[in-house]
Amino acid sequence: MTATPAPSQVSALDYRHQVAPRFLPTPDLWAAVEPLLPEPPGGGRPRKPAAQMFAAVFYVLTTGIQWKALPRCLGAASTVHRRFQEWTKAGVFERLWATGLLEFDASVGLDWTWQAIDGAMVKAPLGGEATGPNPTDRGKSGTKRHLQTEGHGLPVGLVITGANRHDKTQVEPVLDSMPVVSFEAEQHLCADKGYDFDDVRSALSASGYVTHILSRGQERVALKMPGYRARRWVVEAAHSWLNRFRRLLVRWEKKVINHAALLHLACAVIVWRRCPLTSDDYLLG
Repeated sequence: MTATPAPSQVSALDYRHQVAPRFLPTPDLWAAVEPLLPEPPGGGRPRKPAAQMFAAVFYVLTTGIQWKALPRCLGAASTVHRRFQEWTKAGVFERLWATGLLEFDASVGLDWTWQAIDGAMVKAPLGGEATGPNPTDRGKSGTKRHLQTEGHGLPVGLVITGANRHDKTQVEPVLDSMPVVSFEAEQHLCADKGYDFDDVRSALSASGYVTHILSRGQERVALKMPGYRARRWVVEAAHSWLNRFRRLLVRWEKKVINHAALLHLACAVIVWRRCPLTSDDYLLG
């Protein structure tokens, strides 16, 4: 009779046979993140494989599951969360986002000519750093992510604040948050009427942007003009892409650095998923 191995004897790679592939990082994504990981500290007990720990973090991001509810095949919740915080402090996820943008720029080309900016509010029932009363949700605790995208809709800037912070106050912080720098001579930035203030226009002009701030009504009228093309929708699409990562639908992290790390990882996944495509494939959809 063949004995069944104990759970502790099962190979660490066995999680790939127990978890649906759509909830696991692709080999290409792991190949991109592996060189960015910090050197493990010496001594102590043998550490769990980094690939398994990254798969567990990715699983939390995509499924929205609680850390303590992680499938055992992915590792102990405390071990995974400790590794997540270690990588967060090392800036791994933000650098993964930045390298993805550089890779996309080299293979396809980032469209810096037409950019867009907008904010989106998320519930934050546990409160914590960078949260505040949500004026659209009866004053309940919420957080806001301020997002900037390039012409294809890829995220290139991100800031987190309380839900009660006005979009206009975060324009310069969002511009300063970009992990890569553009040297495009002509840059346009599209925004809605929430950014229609003289100081916002002045700040954008000082940063070298041509501003395009229209209300939805004005945009509907403009769309009827020959040759006019709507360009602000890409940032709304990017917010929608972020919402596909279920851990981001409601903010459960009290520490803003942890919530930012998950957002940076989601931005990185969005960008890296488009990197293997050639320029012609990408533009043809």
